[in-house]
Amino acid sequence: MEKINYVAKLKSDIQILEEEQRVKGQQLKDQLYRTYESFKPAKLLGLTMKEMVASPHFVDNVIDTGISLATGYLSRRIVVGASGNIIRKLLGTILQVGVTKIVAQHSDTVKSFGKLALRQIFRKKTKKTDIS
Repeated sequence: MEKINYVAKLKSDIQILEEEQRVKGQQLKDQLYRTYESFKPAKLLGLTMKEMVASPHFVDNVIDTGISLATGYLSRRIVVGASGNIIRKLLGTILQVGVTKIVAQHSDTVKSFGKLALRQIFRKKTKKTDIS
């Protein structure tokens, strides 16, 4: 009698192990699919952009870079103008690079000066009344 019991127990254990193997195989396939999906270029780019935008210094860096590039470009346009002179263009390019670099190094000063200038331009004018 024990032999029959032993065979039945063995078959039962095999079925349990086969079911465990099937479940773990499916979990492995699911994990492989999720990993594959997470490495798609669009997903990676999207996650990178979300992390960049969430960075506290991202907006400041973008503003600083924009201000630096704009001031460099404007300084070059002022020097070169509509001139076709090659020396003037070369000097304008050198000036543009220099101004861009200087403004990038002192971006806080430039931003505070810009804020002050904007406040002066858009300040409310107070009316003076004569009290006689």
